[in-house]
Amino acid sequence: MKKALTLLMAVLLLASCSGNKEQQTGTEEKVAAKIPVHAWMGGFNDKSEEEIREKFTEFKEHGIDALMYNGGHHPEDYKKVGKIAKELGLGFHAWIPTMVQHKTDELKAEWYAVNRNGESALEKPAYVAHYTFLCPNKEGTYNFLKNMYTKVAQVEEVDAIHLDYIRFPDVILARGLWDKYGLTMDQEFPQFDYCYCDDCTGDFKEKTGIDIKTVEDATQVQEWKQYRYDLITSIVNRLADVVHAEGKEINAAVFPGPHSVAMKLVRQEWDKWNLDAVFPMNYNDFYLEDTKWIGEITKEEVASVNGERPIFSGLFICPNPEKKAEIADPEGHGLLPSELGAAIKESMDNGATGICLFTPGRMTDEHWVELKKAIYPTK
Repeated sequence: MKKALTLLMAVLLLASCSGNKEQQTGTEEKVAAKIPVHAWMGGFNDKSEEEIREKFTEFKEHGIDALMYNGGHHPEDYKKVGKIAKELGLGFHAWIPTMVQHKTDELKAEWYAVNRNGESALEKPAYVAHYTFLCPNKEGTYNFLKNMYTKVAQVEEVDAIHLDYIRFPDVILARGLWDKYGLTMDQEFPQFDYCYCDDCTGDFKEKTGIDIKTVEDATQVQEWKQYRYDLITSIVNRLADVVHAEGKEINAAVFPGPHSVAMKLVRQEWDKWNLDAVFPMNYNDFYLEDTKWIGEITKEEVASVNGERPIFSGLFICPNPEKKAEIADPEGHGLLPSELGAAIKESMDNGATGICLFTPGRMTDEHWVELKKAIYPTK
């Protein structure tokens, strides 16, 4: 009897040790997993299959797992490029701007957003010529986007639709851009404040009883801000239903936050969007911040969605590190090779699922070296 009891205790002890070892091994594997890397890119529609394969193979070897590919509106382009990406084991997301669209026969002039001065984004765009934003409150806008995204989502090689410019124009620019445009944006100026078309103001009046065009300071009416947040949220969620119906995922490039930045600058309340993943553009230089800020903003982003969907921290790469200090335009700034590892660590330590590079074409040899150090498990 005593021998049997001793044998039983030994078996239980062995099983316990084995279980602990399995649990410990599982934990080690989780910690040691490679960090997922996505990358925004485009420009391969007219390349030969050989050129595409060579460059995509290079990306794969550098540790990139999925491409957010900007290839226009034509499904055949995504099929051509996506076929090679999938053969190489790369994820393939169709990255297509949403509210920013240049005028075509499919788009009516009256579908474009109107600022507080009554100026159309088509005729007098804010900041730059390509800021021709559509109004999200037009059924024509929705139908155009629905048809376009549906056709691309039906391409077998496309894993997901990636929305971009899914917002209003920047009512306030990121602080790092003020000097570039010669502006001090300490308030919401009328030429940058959208949308005041008859549909938006009329529907808002019907809903709230407030005639926003007669209010002394429209920028102080919280209901008006919320109404426009909701317009963007509504069209995103309608498009999400469309893409999901095709059996594909949908995600989006968004401004950081959303509460500290995105809502204030571009009316994006993206924590209410029915997305499968979110890609905040955590471009610290645009906000005159360091890599520590990337960690702080990532923490806010992860908390905002209660950890219910993946957050991929978007990182802006400096294409010419040696001359960064001499470049006035913030578009030429970004993370130096020496900052990349810290940016990735800050993102991951604060709950990001992975990172997204803007862009592989901006990465120098030194950047690739630092990326490899940061994303692969150390032994």
